[in-house]
Amino acid sequence: MSNRCCFTGADDLELILSLGKQPLSNAYLREDQLDQNEPKFPLDLYVSRSSMLCQIEVVATSEEIFSDYAYFSSFSDFFLEHARKHVDNVVERFGLNSDSFVMEVASNDGYLLKNFVAKNIPCLGIEPAANVAKVAEEGGVPTRVCFWGEESANATVSEYGKADFMLANNVYAHVPTINDFVEGFRCALKPEGVITIEVAHLLKMLENTLFDTIYHEHFFYHSLFVTQKIMEAHGLRVFDVDEIDAHGGSIRFYICHKDAPHADSDNVARVLEKERAAGLMTLEPYKAFASRVEGIRDNLLKFLKEAKAEGKKAVAYGAPAKGNTLLNYCDITPELLAYTADRSPHKQGLYLPGSHLPIRSPEELLADKPDYVVILPWNVKDEIMTQLASIREWGGKFVVPIPELEIL
Repeated sequence: MSNRCCFTGADDLELILSLGKQPLSNAYLREDQLDQNEPKFPLDLYVSRSSMLCQIEVVATSEEIFSDYAYFSSFSDFFLEHARKHVDNVVERFGLNSDSFVMEVASNDGYLLKNFVAKNIPCLGIEPAANVAKVAEEGGVPTRVCFWGEESANATVSEYGKADFMLANNVYAHVPTINDFVEGFRCALKPEGVITIEVAHLLKMLENTLFDTIYHEHFFYHSLFVTQKIMEAHGLRVFDVDEIDAHGGSIRFYICHKDAPHADSDNVARVLEKERAAGLMTLEPYKAFASRVEGIRDNLLKFLKEAKAEGKKAVAYGAPAKGNTLLNYCDITPELLAYTADRSPHKQGLYLPGSHLPIRSPEELLADKPDYVVILPWNVKDEIMTQLASIREWGGKFVVPIPELEIL
């Protein structure tokens, strides 16, 4: 690694946590690939001592990771409802209507923008994965296939004009060229326009030891105080924030041009004070976080080995990227977890990277009647426990490994 901060270029990165060598967490395998040499890369977490931007070593480009992508947002009821509520709120708050133009960066399968389409508000999705963009287009959401940055922003503006409102949900962490990415927003936003960027909150990751949210597709782990610095460097300003429950604790930034008339909300000072009180401007909470990670691994392995010794069958549910970090760090294979089940037909029949757990359908899991179901996407555990409520008929139990081992 160059050991330079991706924001400032400073040669001052401090190693916080090493999760070993792991495959890309969305590099699902076909059966005929299981015997092939699987590429693995260091998964190491660093903090820049000058900017305090939390980041991992960049081992793969965005093109390698996202050009053909297996994640489709529409397979989570939680995220569909989360998106609908956000659209309703911003349409009312910022007076968006049929004369407005909305742009979403990393629009996935159109799960969010379809809410603007239903309200007759013109919109455009920007999505780098052609396979996912095709699904959005088929659903009536206009989508441009490209990676976002200054150049593609200018090309988009020349064709469609600037946006009144822009969104980026769960992508701000996914782009290693962070300055180019943010500059794209500045170029594409009207003078009084607004951007909302939603991302997992570093404060919650550290407080709740959510180490499984660290993977190669997540280049950065974001706080408000560092995001303010990044936006200011590009003539932008964070004027409000929401704290939300998604992904174990997320933050939504409301951003405008530096001189736009949007007044600063008290929420900004309140969240900054939370981050300051938690010590995020120092290295201490990062080191404490790293020291707790091994305990989570040891507890999960102990539980699975004891279950196997008792003749109990344990399987997993879900095939999220975070689950692959957990399984590979804990060195879990089908000997301890027989398989995982996932609602997405795009993943069924494939195998998880690294651990090689086969991915089956939820119907197969229910027919199999396992004793334990380990929920990998713990952030939507309530939704999953409702979908699989019938496992209690045979005495099956749910297991949530993070932030601490729970048997439900």
